[in-house]
Amino acid sequence: MAIDGAHILVYSRDAEADRSFFRDVLRFPHVDAGGGWLIFRFPPAEVAIHPGEMNGQELFFMCEDLDGTLADLTDHGVAWDEIEDQGWGRVSYFRLPGGSRIGIYQPHHPRATDL
Repeated sequence: MAIDGAHILVYSRDAEADRSFFRDVLRFPHVDAGGGWLIFRFPPAEVAIHPGEMNGQELFFMCEDLDGTLADLTDHGVAWDEIEDQGWGRVSYFRLPGGSRIGIYQPHHPRATDL
């Protein structure tokens, strides 16, 4: 199989602010594809297929220390939702400047990124 990567699209009502967030707050390495159009390198990723009433996607970041990661985000002025234990992990959500809701969790399940 020749697939060697994935490209994730995040649609935004304020793309410039969200790009700045990924660059300055999350500090993701990036390339400029031209004209300030930043493309970010993501950490290792997983894809899970869940049953649902409708088709769609959600974006979740994973971390080893949810409390510490949320404290770092708080230092950058990011507000986040209450942490909940969902059984599969401890999870919270925050909003990008453009309004998109992003999940962040500390998994209790084995990580495919460890393979």
